[in-house]
Amino acid sequence: MPPARRLLFCLALLAAAPPVLAEKADRDKPVNLEADRATVDDINKVHVYDGNVTLVQGTLVIRCDKLVVRQDAEGFQNGVCTAAPGKLARFRVKRDGKDEYVEGEGERIEHDAKSDTTRFFNRAWVKSGEDEVRGQYIVFDGIKEQYSVTSGPAGSVAPGRDSRVRAVIQPKNRPQPQAETGGAPAGLQLAPALANPRQE
Repeated sequence: MPPARRLLFCLALLAAAPPVLAEKADRDKPVNLEADRATVDDINKVHVYDGNVTLVQGTLVIRCDKLVVRQDAEGFQNGVCTAAPGKLARFRVKRDGKDEYVEGEGERIEHDAKSDTTRFFNRAWVKSGEDEVRGQYIVFDGIKEQYSVTSGPAGSVAPGRDSRVRAVIQPKNRPQPQAETGGAPAGLQLAPALANPRQE
């Protein structure tokens, strides 16, 4: 497969959607990418898509103003989506085997394929099924399916009531309709450090 085509195939794994949640059938779908401009630097392994960027692969949809993809020496990809001033970068993807979606937004969204970690910066929001979290910084561990959310940028805690982390977690023991199969949807799991945020 030519390098440029291989890169486009990998973009769906890079640009913000947690791969373990994505519908498996998406991987076999073509990647459709639109932008006002594209710059490809195969020597340095950097591809830049600029202006009204939209990436679609199956159920995965990513929208941002700029998408930068880098590849390291081991072949792992790192994607950074950024929004124009005053706007937000967004993604949406269907969960594998479930009739629900994971969606998120932030002024910047970064995905590291090597660690399977996705970070949402500034005005961050992630929704999984009916559960949602908001903060200034959200880190999603795609392997453990755990979230860490803070009220300040890059993992810091901002003082004041207006900047606190917000979460809505739906009960998981609600009876399911008889026609539904597969059990209750997996919800958000806060990382252990967030279970007792006020340890002094």
